[in-house]
Order: sequence, then C-alpha cells, then structure tokens
Amino acid sequence: MKITADTNLLIRAAVQDDVRQARLAAKVLQEADLVAVPIPVLCEFVWVLRRGYKRSVPNISDAIQRLMNGVNVVMNRPAVEAGLSVLAAGGDFADGIIAYEGDWLGAEEFVSFDSKAISILQPQGTRARLLS
Repeated sequence: MKITADTNLLIRAAVQDDVRQARLAAKVLQEADLVAVPIPVLCEFVWVLRRGYKRSVPNISDAIQRLMNGVNVVMNRPAVEAGLSVLAAGGDFADGIIAYEGDWLGAEEFVSFDSKAISILQPQGTRARLLS
C-alpha cells in the first residue's frame, strides 16, 4: 500500500494525545510500502505543533527528522532541509520552503514584507529583499 499522509495523521502519531487514533496512525505509517509527505502537510504540521501544541523548535525538528529517517517515507528532502534551517534560526519553516521552491522554480530573489524572514534568509545565502 502506498499512501499520502495527511497532517492529522502525522499529528496523531507525533503527539499521541488520542490513544486510539495514535495507534491507528502508527500502524498505517509502519505498514505502508510508501508514505508520501507533501510539503503543505509539513508546513501545517509545524504550524499545528508550534501554535496548537506549543511544542519547542527542537521538539518539532526532531519529529520531522524522525519522519525523514523512515525507510518508507518520501518527501522533497532539500526543501524540508531548507525549512528546518530557517526554523532553527528562529524563523518560519514555511519561509524556508517558500524561498527554496522559488529558487527551484527559477526565481532569483525572495521578496517579502516580512523583515524577520529576510534577516534569516540573507545570512543563509538566499537573495532576499525587504519591501517597505
């Protein structure tokens, strides 16, 4: 069986706040031949863990690393690494992914009104411009 994991499946497996659903989530994730994890799912996953569950950045990064290490898990790993890098620097996971994918799509510069994103992306080597 090859599956696409929805955010709520990953949250149940990571948080274990509903015993029955956590057990079902773990079972389907372990039994699947392939678990596809789309980038939007990971952006939601990080947002829910940070805002809803008040999890720390190291806790969230660890959860994503464990998921990435799954032998049956497929995802856009370079994009996820970019998101984790920005998250570790105090920014938003999604900003790292957005900058990465924009570059991958041929953009030359990340442009935003978000000064925090710009201040994190520039030292990481991303051409980024703040609009003000």
